[in-house]
Amino acid sequence: MGGAGGLAALAASGLLWPLPSAAESPLTAPPRRALIVKPIFTYPLTERRPQTSWRSWGGIETRQDVDAEIARIQGELEGLQAAADFPLKILPLASIRRPGELGAHRQEIDAADALLVYAAGDGGGDLMASVNPLDALGKDTVFFVRYRSGPLYYWYEGAMARFLHQHTDRLASRSVDYEDVVVDRMDEVLWRLRALSGLRSTVGSRIVAVGGAAAWAQPPATILDLVGRRWKLDIRTVSYEELGRLIQAARADAAAVALARGRTEDYLRLPGTALETERKFVENAFLLEQVLRGLMHQAGCRALTINDCMSTIMPLSETTACLALSLLNDAGYLAFCESDFVAIPAGILLANISGRPVFFNDPTYPHDGLITLAHCTAPRRMDGKGLEPARILTHFESDYGAAPKVEMKIGQKVTNLCPDFKAERWTGLVAEIVDHPFLPICRSQIDIHFGCGDLRLAESMPGFHWVTCYGEYLRETGYALKKIPISLDSLG
Repeated sequence: MGGAGGLAALAASGLLWPLPSAAESPLTAPPRRALIVKPIFTYPLTERRPQTSWRSWGGIETRQDVDAEIARIQGELEGLQAAADFPLKILPLASIRRPGELGAHRQEIDAADALLVYAAGDGGGDLMASVNPLDALGKDTVFFVRYRSGPLYYWYEGAMARFLHQHTDRLASRSVDYEDVVVDRMDEVLWRLRALSGLRSTVGSRIVAVGGAAAWAQPPATILDLVGRRWKLDIRTVSYEELGRLIQAARADAAAVALARGRTEDYLRLPGTALETERKFVENAFLLEQVLRGLMHQAGCRALTINDCMSTIMPLSETTACLALSLLNDAGYLAFCESDFVAIPAGILLANISGRPVFFNDPTYPHDGLITLAHCTAPRRMDGKGLEPARILTHFESDYGAAPKVEMKIGQKVTNLCPDFKAERWTGLVAEIVDHPFLPICRSQIDIHFGCGDLRLAESMPGFHWVTCYGEYLRETGYALKKIPISLDSLG
């Protein structure tokens, strides 16, 4: 699942203005990495023998049956590729009958992130030997069997007692568990691959931490040790002293300043955009965004977080980080305030699963089926496509700088993750946006309605910060977390 993770100083490589990509156009993030899937078809060939049981359950017996099934599988793989809303690379199908045939495909198996096993063959002799060695490969595996979507597969019967339990009374497989088995439905395969795609893009990924890594009211060393062991994140730190020098150099760069002013002009002309702070704060936010984007480019990553963003950054940038982080999220980067590595892995995972930006936020207390979520760094491109209306105000606590009040869509279903401090149990909640009030709190605010009961939610809220995104992704999140392993308390 990637490297060991850890902390490193990006500044050690030398940060000089202009940073690579700092004024580059188009202003979009690099894509998520593709999930590489190796499909494997295991099949029987039977031979009639008199006065004995010569075939096991299943509708594949002859070479013609095998060839027809290979064609059916190829069509389904093409359908999966076309339907995927995440980067997906499907390697050529391997058709195997005996264990020794795996060796011919070992290079592609080793290169794959996951296996999609079409388990058709019987449980006696050759096929039993050809399926169980897959467990020894140590790959995330989706185990597909047919009931009515084509010829019946033997492993529709044998998946439980023979493969998962391996002739015991409990789960004995190392790479496949109960949730990895799919019967008939390609849509069930697809969401599992979506979850694995998000997981593979998260574990071992790199993030720039301006001002260092933190952990919101928790011992940073403890949280970073958990992050390293669970998520193997590669955290590249940039000091505020280094950032200050870069901002000053950018401010002295006439081309960079002109670009920031031009982008400000274009941004404020966007439909649904209202300026309610000083224009200079917005221009400085665009200049800061160009610096931060350059830092990610130099680090070779698409994620960034800022520590001490309440006060330390303001004298350096002469604005707040809020709008700059919002702009980065809208461009497909993953940008978080507060450097809270309790919640940041949840934000990276949910964004990588959904392909949409996430709203990193502070929750309040649940009551009357409602809870208010708020922060000053919300993305506007919450569905990954169009921009929501926004008022550009000051940051609330400082009444300074530029922060978006994003008017998120009323009636929109949202997925909410609240991670725990011990990285053992997260809570997940699907809810509906019912209001975007204007309370004296962080500028982007939503009231969400949930159906699990106030006390149930209150008793199930670990940690502090939440991450929220448009759409329903709890099943993908829970499936991915099991691989870490972290449990998900899904409140629906």
